[in-house]
Order: sequence, then structure tokens, then C-alpha cells
Amino acid sequence: MLTIGAMILLSILILRVNGTFLTTGTTLMDTKFGVLATSIATSEIEEISGKAFDNYTASNPTKNLNDLSANLGPDSGETISTYNDIDDYNGYVKTDSSMPSAIFKTLCTVCYVSSNNLEQASSTKTWFKKITIQVTSKSMPDTVRVSTVYSYWVFR
Repeated sequence: MLTIGAMILLSILILRVNGTFLTTGTTLMDTKFGVLATSIATSEIEEISGKAFDNYTASNPTKNLNDLSANLGPDSGETISTYNDIDDYNGYVKTDSSMPSAIFKTLCTVCYVSSNNLEQASSTKTWFKKITIQVTSKSMPDTVRVSTVYSYWVFR
């Protein structure tokens, strides 16, 4: 009877340890994918930040909002290799399957925002553009979203 009780206690202990290992492994993988997704989003933001604020401002400084593009997205004939301004990335989708652990899908949106409310897209042109990068994967339970706001300044 004592041996049977010891075997039951040992079985319960082994099940708990295995359950803990599985939970820890799942948490570790979720964290790994979260860090990778954040890294991908940050890399996209860094790439976009090297571009001009607007197609017009790529070659001309301006103090007139009417000079800025009303249509956000790539201009006719532009491809990712010829993007020259921030709003060209609006609607840009990229799938990264270079990592052996997961396939990541990146979606970029760009909108004008007001200085009074940086969370809501503005229906009119402003001196502020908000870039939002969303990274998803079937291997992750959540979507990673990274946003930043770029402003246009002219000093004369």
C-alpha cells in the first residue's frame, strides 16, 4: 500500500514538472517570436525614416501644405526599390520567410495626423505623418504594432 501511494505521488510530481516545462517552453517561444517581430517592425521604421517626408519635399523645401501629396501610397510606377518618401509605404505588405522558426507578415500604414490627436488619422494634410507597422505570424498569439510620428520642419 505504501508503494502504491509513493507511485501515485511520484506520478503527480512528474505530471506537474512536465506541465511546467511545457508552459515554460510555450512562453519562451512566444517571447522569442515577440522579440523577432519587434525587431522586424523596428527595422522597417528605421528604413522608412531615411526617406523624405513627402514626394514634393524630396527635392523642394516648402512651407505650404498644398504642396504635399493628398494621395498616400506609391506613385505610379514606383516599386519598393524606388520608394523615395514616407507615404510610399502606405499599404506596403512584406512576407519574411527567411527565419527557420516562423513566417512573419508585415503591413505598413501611413496617414496624416493632427498635433492635437496623434492617434486618429486626419482627413486633411498636416505636417505630421504617422507610420504604423503591424507584424503577424501564425506562430504568435498576438500582433506586434509599432508606431511613430514624423514631422516636417523647414528652417530658413
